[in-house]
Amino acid sequence: MPAAVVLSTAAAPPGAAPVRHTPPVPTPAVADHAPVETLAHATGRSWLAALGSAGPGTLRAADADGRIAATAMDDPPSSALVSAWWGGLTPGSRTVLTDDAPVVVGNLDGVPYDVRDAANRAVLAARLADPDAPTALAAMLGQVRESLVQQPGDPRKYLVTLDTRGSGRCAISIGDIGSAGDVSVVVPGIFFTVGGQMADFTATAGDVYREQATLAPVAAPADGEGVAVLAWMGYRTPGISDFMSLDLAHLGADRLVRTLDGIRSVRTGHEPRLGVVAHSYGSTTAMIALSSGRTHVDSLTMLGSPGSAVTSAGQLAVTPGEVYVGSAHWDPVAGTGFFGTDPGRASFGAATLDLVRGSGPDGARDLFRQPFGHNDYLKPGTASLHDVALIAVGRGDLVREGHRHGRDGDGSGVVQATPDMYLVRPQDLQPRD
Repeated sequence: MPAAVVLSTAAAPPGAAPVRHTPPVPTPAVADHAPVETLAHATGRSWLAALGSAGPGTLRAADADGRIAATAMDDPPSSALVSAWWGGLTPGSRTVLTDDAPVVVGNLDGVPYDVRDAANRAVLAARLADPDAPTALAAMLGQVRESLVQQPGDPRKYLVTLDTRGSGRCAISIGDIGSAGDVSVVVPGIFFTVGGQMADFTATAGDVYREQATLAPVAAPADGEGVAVLAWMGYRTPGISDFMSLDLAHLGADRLVRTLDGIRSVRTGHEPRLGVVAHSYGSTTAMIALSSGRTHVDSLTMLGSPGSAVTSAGQLAVTPGEVYVGSAHWDPVAGTGFFGTDPGRASFGAATLDLVRGSGPDGARDLFRQPFGHNDYLKPGTASLHDVALIAVGRGDLVREGHRHGRDGDGSGVVQATPDMYLVRPQDLQPRD
């Protein structure tokens, strides 16, 4: 088909004939087949088809369109559809999409993690370079940049989610989710924000990674090499105005389901051993996700849980016998059942971590210190961090051999919480060493 001829009077003198411009013929690889409005109103397969056929100009416009970014981040096609779609694209099409629509590609579950990392880092660099960025956004971006700093000998970090809308969302993997045999997703509780705690939260994920890596000699066989830990601040956690509501837990559960399914979709045929480590309100979020019937994991470890509507471990899509709960000394949240059933009760059916004294695989006692308070569970040297790592590498048997029965009755020995206790930020109670 011949190229269209464009008539323009903008550059012609009065009374002159219109200037005739013949634009260059676009190649099929970069032709703009799908207008932005089509993408803005499409969903599911049609959205992916329009995205895949769009040229660079349309993709750049689409990437700056909040409606299209919202589809990728809030209501995307299933990760299985995305994975199949991405696998069917040519290398050239993938490059165009990554280069010209990095916001969309970087946050689309089902796209390989190294691709998402490249796309999100490009967005981060561009927005850090913006001298007009609002103060709150600049602080958020600064936290993400600090989180990605790599020290000599550290495992590679992957920026797998970067949502700068509002208070933001972010997820950073320590190690390669695309190849690791063991993958753990760490879910935070209340008052954690990207702009305030992302660097600290990523460092905590690094501590979990290192503890798991030391257990390689005793790890159960897995389909992959090494471990990966995802610092998943992939939902907005509650603040002072909404900490007693479950609304954000339900929204977070939807996002967690997509994250877990995205990991499995990318790893089809060689799925990792996949576990969730959830703290405080994050445990409530995780239980909502895993009781929804929409996803499953190999293990769930809950620390300092305020409970949920789930009444037994059997309601959770977790490998039987692989639900664990831990309560530290003088934790004002654990054992309260503030949001429903306390998973630490014997009737719930979870294995209760023995955090009174630590023990090693050989039965030696007092190798690890007991955690204290609400925010001490994942600190180096604690019995709880060691147990979390053992569970993650498939050695929950070493944890279960010494586990205690859950609480019964009034939960004696557990500090009972009052609502005002929830208003103290974890980072104020237990600053990171």
